[in-house]
Amino acid sequence: MYRRGNYSSGDDFVLEYGELRFTFNERDFRERCEQAARKLGFLWGPVEEDEAEDLINLVVNGEVIEPASPLGEHVNDCWPELVGPAERSLVHWLRRLVFRGAWLDQRVNEGELGVAYDELTGGFAYVQPADPRTPGGGEPIELAPEPSWGRVAYRR
Repeated sequence: MYRRGNYSSGDDFVLEYGELRFTFNERDFRERCEQAARKLGFLWGPVEEDEAEDLINLVVNGEVIEPASPLGEHVNDCWPELVGPAERSLVHWLRRLVFRGAWLDQRVNEGELGVAYDELTGGFAYVQPADPRTPGGGEPIELAPEPSWGRVAYRR
């Protein structure tokens, strides 16, 4: 039986789901949290150190008890709009996107997926199958759409 590898960039943060255990260094985890928050429309640009601390606390702990920045205060002020049934909460989607990104990156590391430049969006897409004989790889895989929190986005 084939056993998938676990993503690892360090030992500062751990995400587990079933038999999968993903470990992250602080920088990787911070970048993934910020990227997830931007993808969900909750953040628009880079964040300061204290804002990143609050964002990481939100992802790890599911709340920001003692805000270190205006971002943490914003989370607490908008909490009723950010929380909800598990599949609709901002925390659920932040964690899901951090995990999904690491899972996809691990599939690339193991040669199951490739990455290709998408000229239409100006970004990169995961492609399957990752065939080294095919320029740019195969067909892009379609990821499940994520909801938007743009209506309560944090802006400085």
